[in-house]
Amino acid sequence: MILRIWLACACLLLSPLNGPAAASKESLPVEPDTNLRVDEIYDHESRLFIMLYSLKGNGVVDYITGRSVIEYTRSNYGNPVYYTEPQPLFYWWNHTMWNDPTIDGVNGNERVYQENIDFDLSRYKPCTFNGQSC
Repeated sequence: MILRIWLACACLLLSPLNGPAAASKESLPVEPDTNLRVDEIYDHESRLFIMLYSLKGNGVVDYITGRSVIEYTRSNYGNPVYYTEPQPLFYWWNHTMWNDPTIDGVNGNERVYQENIDFDLSRYKPCTFNGQSC
């Protein structure tokens, strides 16, 4: 069931890339430290908590993870609280989408799901009016 959800989500998240081919021969880096996280998104449709990282520390997103959300609630102060799987279900890095069917973290058993793709952030932050942010 988790794989079905992930596959449906992946179809919605990905858009074609017109750039150079990705090198899937490279090993997927481990999930970065939280101090490199630049944003996080909760996708209500797919029940995924998506974390965006900048490995170079320059604010440009170049590594993304997605965890399945087990439970979603609000704190006493109204802030969202997400209870997720301990490890990501998917990773996006170097224009390549990887999935981890065993959801056990980066350890070499991840599979390349699709190469030569960009992660489509506009799906989550589409709010623009006349080319300017809302």
